[in-house]
Amino acid sequence: MHEPSVKETAFSCPHCGAYTTQYWHNGYVKYIREDPKVPSIPGAEFEQIIKEAKELEEDVKRKHIERIRKIRAKLLFMGDKAEHETIPRLNNLFLSQCYNCKKWAVWVNEDLVYPPKKFGSLPNQDLPDDIFAVVEEARSILDASPRGAAALLRLSIQMLCKHLGEGGENLNNDIANLVKKGLNPVVAKSLDVVRVIGNESVHPGSIDLNDDKDTATRLFDLINIIADQMITHPKHVDELYEKLPESKRTAIKTRNKKALEKDD
Repeated sequence: MHEPSVKETAFSCPHCGAYTTQYWHNGYVKYIREDPKVPSIPGAEFEQIIKEAKELEEDVKRKHIERIRKIRAKLLFMGDKAEHETIPRLNNLFLSQCYNCKKWAVWVNEDLVYPPKKFGSLPNQDLPDDIFAVVEEARSILDASPRGAAALLRLSIQMLCKHLGEGGENLNNDIANLVKKGLNPVVAKSLDVVRVIGNESVHPGSIDLNDDKDTATRLFDLINIIADQMITHPKHVDELYEKLPESKRTAIKTRNKKALEKDD
């Protein structure tokens, strides 16, 4: 691993871990003039307001919601370009952006202050932003609080089950339904181990005194395995399928329709 450093233009990214080019930027400041003159951080209720706004087009709603979720997930990202204006530079503040994952890191002098040093497996990049953020938070506290990390990871498993169309309230039922949808039985067995050893009476996100660093580490791997099979693999298959000629895709749909009609 090539440790991140302000003296290098390539190192192991503190987000994705890839050894690749890093683009450096200076930091600048702009006084917040809009009332109430404090940072604007939208809450969960604002997303619902956007969804119900009849005057907004669907693509505009989608962009607003994506932005809100990134803010709530505490991710750094570029906003819309403002009109040109002269703003002062904030000395000793630097930002680096990874060529591979496009994520930002924040530095004060030579010290990396964001993201914090983390442990455990890097989360699957295809995880939804809100789940990704919870897993990253678990990585940031794993060394200091394995029980807290495990609690966050159980919560992320619940969120992942909901993302995959399940209720997220009863892991036993969710596992059974995910198996029907194609979850590898071996992965399902691992989930059952987590469910039983982790005390079935403990609500996701709650502290379980039986959890330790080894349990939390296994949970990191388990989340990635589920995401890889249920999100990443289908995504890659869909991408390959969409590259097929239109005539071939039409023929496949016709064949499948006939097969379903025959079964009926």
